Amino acid sequence: MKQEQLTLPATHRAEGSIKLPGSKSISNRTLLLAALANGVTEIRDLLVSDDTARMLEALEKLGIKLEKLNETDWRIHGCSGNFPNKNAELFLGNAGTAFRPLTAALALSSGHYTLSGVPRMHERPIGDLVDALRQIGANIEYLEIEGFPPLKISPAKIDVNKPIKIRGDVSSQFLTALLMALPLTKQQATIELVGELISKPYIEITLNLMAKFGVHIDRQNWQHFTIPAKAQYISPKQIFVEGDASSASYFLAAGAILGRCQVYGIGENSIQGDIKFCDALKEMGAKIEFSSLTVESICYGRLKAIDLDCNHIPDAAMTLAIVALFADGTTTLRNIASWRVKETDRIAAMATELRKVGATVEEGADYIKITPPAKLTPNAVIDTYDDHRMAMCFSLISLGGVPITINDPKCVAKTFPNYFDEFKKITHG
Repeated sequence: MKQEQLTLPATHRAEGSIKLPGSKSISNRTLLLAALANGVTEIRDLLVSDDTARMLEALEKLGIKLEKLNETDWRIHGCSGNFPNKNAELFLGNAGTAFRPLTAALALSSGHYTLSGVPRMHERPIGDLVDALRQIGANIEYLEIEGFPPLKISPAKIDVNKPIKIRGDVSSQFLTALLMALPLTKQQATIELVGELISKPYIEITLNLMAKFGVHIDRQNWQHFTIPAKAQYISPKQIFVEGDASSASYFLAAGAILGRCQVYGIGENSIQGDIKFCDALKEMGAKIEFSSLTVESICYGRLKAIDLDCNHIPDAAMTLAIVALFADGTTTLRNIASWRVKETDRIAAMATELRKVGATVEEGADYIKITPPAKLTPNAVIDTYDDHRMAMCFSLISLGGVPITINDPKCVAKTFPNYFDEFKKITHG
């Protein structure tokens, strides 16, 4: 079967305004919290994507009543921390933001469940989360390879009297999953982090949303987290999902490289860590203007290379790897080991595809160094590895005045199904 391709024409100006889709991280967390809450929650501006579709399907199978009000608005009838269906087989695609939190919540739900996904999901590690849950008595079995999905979960006697130790240096989603699930025990519980916590801003999102649903976590130095006794999720009645800051990065980068672009749906008070992507663009020489609901980036001449610790913006840092091609000098992106366990090994994939357009790339265990070519190679054919961010990132190559062909462009459906239509709106020949 011939692979689908999309060829983007050479572009010489980027200008326009885009309304962002809802944040994936906020959307799937909010869906699960609303499902576990006491009361009915109306969620506005939910992301429409493969990942949220998998979460909605799973919640329905678990017995949660869902009402679709329109394309982006839903009414979720909470189960007060007790899923009605105690037997379910869940298929979660490649949605880590659904798989990890559901694993933890179901481990504490006294039911019989199996969780599986696409082949790549079965290559993404989950052992650290399972180990943490087993410390409190959870009954979780690996159905294929030790440390990886698919999983079988059975009823268990849960005991949270001792601190739960979990590694923080592989994926912040493991800590997020534990934090969101532990209030189901109704007992005080403590989590102790082993090693440095990566992607702290994603934990900030988790804590912020839990608080909106009435559960406040005591955090000490990103090392100790205490869940209070008798915690219970209470519906806030209505909640709005911010625009996706990671998705904003492509349009903000386009403005910084070649014109001026405004995104609508996030602003200076965003709870998402990827808003800090704007600081990196400023450091490279772009002008950034904020309002409460918008961000605008403006090209201010040739960009300059940076050397940046990207622990706080792991997803948006991928976009910087492309912006590096439009900067003077060698850009180094550090502390990105988490790229290796995402939808694909993003460090390896990024290095391979950047070389196709003429870049000189040095790849390390947790860093990437990019030196732009004198001129980008035209008509490169980019493989996307079933990774939505690879496809969106490499669309920006067309801003270098060269056509680019993207293989399997529909992989963007994971977070931004109409991305290429929106990208077309801001690019001019």
